[in-house]
Amino acid sequence: MTAVSCDQLERIYAVGDDPWSFRTSAYEQSKFRATCAALPRRTYRSVLELGCGNGELARHVAPRCAAYTGVDAVQTALDAARRAIPEGRFHRLFLPAPLPEGDHDLLLLSEVLYFLDPRGLAALAQQIDRRWPAADLVCVTWLGPSGNALQGAEALEIFRASSRRALRCAMSTDLYRIDVAEGGR
Repeated sequence: MTAVSCDQLERIYAVGDDPWSFRTSAYEQSKFRATCAALPRRTYRSVLELGCGNGELARHVAPRCAAYTGVDAVQTALDAARRAIPEGRFHRLFLPAPLPEGDHDLLLLSEVLYFLDPRGLAALAQQIDRRWPAADLVCVTWLGPSGNALQGAEALEIFRASSRRALRCAMSTDLYRIDVAEGGR
């Protein structure tokens, strides 16, 4: 149910805890700001970020949330995320998997969908719909070559078709897009 193995993810982080230069890339920092701008609410009780990586997006989002929970498959990434957001809670999970408990009102999936296969995407969408129907959902999708079996736009469409939510494109550039589904309040 995953297109990318845990070993592949571990190899990506073998060079260090910032393999995509999240900390230093002006492009990444701009995308993080755009993600925050796309959030439907000013504040949240609890965010659940799937594929939190080294916590650099969390640095931008967590100040708007009373509680932050991050999930990633790679221990190196989680260790860095814990340093970035020391007050956060973190879980090592290889998606798709049962997600951590919590009264989350924001679910954040940034550049993670194309790591799954179609069955994994469907399972993830259905779990989110079932467990957090009132939560806002934000998906950030890289539009360039993913290097995986699924490309970003294709993975997003499979996820969208598997979900009951009405995802709308809140922002699109040549390199990425941000889709948002507002939960019931």
